[in-house]
Amino acid sequence: MPRLRHHPRTLRAVSAALLTALAALAALLTSTAPAQADTTICEQFGSTVIQGRYVVQNNRWGTSATQCVTATDSGFRIAQADGSVPTNGAPKSYPSVFNGCHYTNCSPGTALPARISGISSAPSSISYTYVDNAVYNASYDIWLDPTPRTDGVNRTEIMIWFNRVGPIQPIGSQVGTANVAGRTWQVWSGGNGTNDVLSFVAPSAIGSWSFDVMDFVRATVARGMAGDDWYLTSIQAGFEPWQNGAGLAVNSFSSTVDTGGSQNPGDPGAPAACTVSYAMNVWPGGFTANVTVTNNGSAPVDGWRLGFTLPSGQSVVHAWNASVTPSSGAVTATAPADSARIAAGGSRSFGFQGTYSGSFAQPDAFRLNGTACRTA
Repeated sequence: MPRLRHHPRTLRAVSAALLTALAALAALLTSTAPAQADTTICEQFGSTVIQGRYVVQNNRWGTSATQCVTATDSGFRIAQADGSVPTNGAPKSYPSVFNGCHYTNCSPGTALPARISGISSAPSSISYTYVDNAVYNASYDIWLDPTPRTDGVNRTEIMIWFNRVGPIQPIGSQVGTANVAGRTWQVWSGGNGTNDVLSFVAPSAIGSWSFDVMDFVRATVARGMAGDDWYLTSIQAGFEPWQNGAGLAVNSFSSTVDTGGSQNPGDPGAPAACTVSYAMNVWPGGFTANVTVTNNGSAPVDGWRLGFTLPSGQSVVHAWNASVTPSSGAVTATAPADSARIAAGGSRSFGFQGTYSGSFAQPDAFRLNGTACRTA
């Protein structure tokens, strides 16, 4: 039987036809699944949803000058930022992306507001783009309130300054430094007339970071500026510009709130997560305190911090087996690096010497990494 012989020209024609058909199919598939276009917002308080779960807001609250933000698939950028305001006052705006609720605008499917004692973790990540020709800060805003508020101003605002450019500073005054989430921060405390503000300022710019928001919430609780029975209502990331700001961007943002935490220790029948023994030796004008912290939970406590408030007139002179800062008022005992873990069922002890005036009293409440403890 004679063999059929394919002519090279015929093969080239068939191949060309096949390639044309495949290209047409690819074009059809592409046309039925277009990429989502960026959305530009210039309205003063305009907003839009990204990723189906976060809200991007323009939030131009401090100026009448034009500001526009462009929401992208993963964040936003400031497209236009006209005008300026004095650097010794409030910023022009707070364009940002958030998880939670802001003045009745709640992100889709959010777990917020959520009681602090019921949150086991709140992992978040951020990537920023910075510019040089502007005065601004790059800031996370974390809002806390005694009620599950979804509208209006919350009682306490936590600010994490990832970067600051120009002659600006946080509200209030610097009250010290702190190690939170593995980084060292300048700590500022004050109020703006409507709410308390606790600011953690990075000594140098942070371009991107993944961390647990609850580390900052617990540090705030330990300083007496919130309680475990309060609510986390919103987690926001953006910029506060004073001058210019076009080109600033949140490249990507993620925020999750895990509400699988333990029971509120204040609930009837709920076991205390920790116990504190506070033994004192008192003499006229001075005292020592030996403190033992017991972890009653089934998991170890890493990087332990014990928050409590010294009664009026008392001041810490020096401490051992922990650092105790500041020296008076709402203080935090922080573990040394070589004994930062309290094993499940285990204990750690530290002590300090102090002075006092007036009548002597002992602290009436203790919080281990933000969780209320029973007093032995």
